[in-house]
Formats: sequence, structure tokens, C-alpha cells
Amino acid sequence: MHPVTQALIDLLTVKATHTDAQGCRHYQGQCEDLGFRSLFGGQILGQSLYSAIKSAPQGFLPHSLHAYFLLPGRVDAPVDFKVEELRLGRTFANYRVDAIQDDNIIFTQDCSFQLPEDGLEHQEPMPKPKGPDGLLSHLELSRMVQDMFPEHLREKYTAEKPLEMRTVEPVNMFMPVEMPAKKHVWIKPIDDWSDQDLALQYALMAYNSDFNLLTTAMQPHGVSIATKGMQVASLDHAMWFHRKPRVDDWWLYQLESPAAAGGRGLNFGHIYHRDGQLMATTAQEGLMRLRSK
Repeated sequence: MHPVTQALIDLLTVKATHTDAQGCRHYQGQCEDLGFRSLFGGQILGQSLYSAIKSAPQGFLPHSLHAYFLLPGRVDAPVDFKVEELRLGRTFANYRVDAIQDDNIIFTQDCSFQLPEDGLEHQEPMPKPKGPDGLLSHLELSRMVQDMFPEHLREKYTAEKPLEMRTVEPVNMFMPVEMPAKKHVWIKPIDDWSDQDLALQYALMAYNSDFNLLTTAMQPHGVSIATKGMQVASLDHAMWFHRKPRVDDWWLYQLESPAAAGGRGLNFGHIYHRDGQLMATTAQEGLMRLRSK
């Protein structure tokens, strides 16, 4: 297993610390510095979901989460997760997870769980963009323009990554052009996660889901996260799990942004297994404030 894969597994596997007098379970997770101005939202999403899954009764699986990013997180301090049981029914259960850093709640997430059951099924067919074979990865594209990154960020953006991403419609962040607010990204872990704990596989999907969303809303405006004066941040995040994660092949992340207004961009995503099965749907509104060009 590659060291960057093990590092991500260690990151998402938060550690139980104690149960308080109110019956809330507490966990602690470490942080990673991806070169952003603050903590990566996907990290908090994945760690919070992992905490909730470990707090739920055996057999219950997450089917949705709704989260708000309240304050920027620091990359140089651990995050504590407080899990409160809101309801435990016969087939559904609900938990609230607060992520706490420096005694401040920086993020809150409500998770709903269900005992698996059979029912009516349908889904939107998976789109058929160009397949992942032959596409350049995000890492390869970053290394092609590595001299354009600020020196203090160059190593982080060009280092090995635990997830390989290949965009069908790539954008040069340093020379963005106006494009439709739609894109397709193929994603696959560089190592096999099939033998990992199911909670960890759910956490991986949540972690991955925060990549690529907000930048979709920037495409019609010919700007990127590297545009001078651009301030970006995830504001909220919702996710619906239609089926268990499957990590044995490529995922296709289909993304689109129907609207942007008030310095905010709204984005939706569908995560398909390569064989066409829809595994999850995402929604996120993000800050995309352009102070000046």
C-alpha cells in the first residue's frame, strides 16, 4: 500500500476518546494540509460521517447527511467530534455531529441512518463521456504547470495523491476560459480499498465528494481558484447514499451548477460506479466571491 493511501486511511479513521455524562460519544481526528487557506471540507465530512457510523447501532447504514461549514478550520490542530443521538427508531436513526476545534464548533452535520430494506428502484442513466483510459490525471496536469504554482504550494500540488482523478473537460486553473457549468471526473483510489471497513469506504466517498463541486460553478465565468481576488469556501453540503460504496473500479462524478448569485454558486453531483450504478448524489452551495480581477 502506498504511504499516501495509508495516510488517508489514518486520517479518516478517527479515534474514540470517551462518552460524556449526556451519553454523547466523542472522537478525535488529525488534520492534513492540502495547500488550501483552511481545512479541506472533505476531511471534516469524511471524519464526521465515520464518527456517526461508529456511533450507530450495528446494521444501520447512512442514507443521507446535511452539513454546514461554520468556521474555517486549522490544519495544525486536531479536531474533536461530538456525536449526539437524536432518535433511534426501529428502522431509522438520526445523529448530530459537531466538529470542534479550539473550543469552537467549526462544522455541524446531521446524519440519517436506515436498516437496509428492499423497495422500488429507478435511477437516471449514467452519462457516457469519454472513459478514463487515455485521459491525463489531475496530478499529471499539475506537474505540467508546476512552475506556475507559488513556490510554497508547489510541492503540495505536485505530490503523490491517494485518489487519481481524470477530468474529461480539464481546465487550466492559471488560464481559465469560459465553459459550460458541467463536467465529468473519473475517480479511483490508487490502492484497493475493498478490504477496508465499510465505515471507512463511506468516509472515503464523503471525503471525495467535496472535490470538484465548487469549481464547476466558476466555469461559465472564466475564473478559477487561482484567479486573483477569488475567495472560495464550502458553505454547506448534502449527500444521499442510494447504495453502498463500491471501491473496486472507477467512479464517475457528474457535476453541474444550475445557478450562481450573491457571491455563491450552487452545485449538484452524481457519483456512479463505472458499471452504471448510481451510488450517491451530492449538493453544495459554496462561496465564490470575486473581490477584484
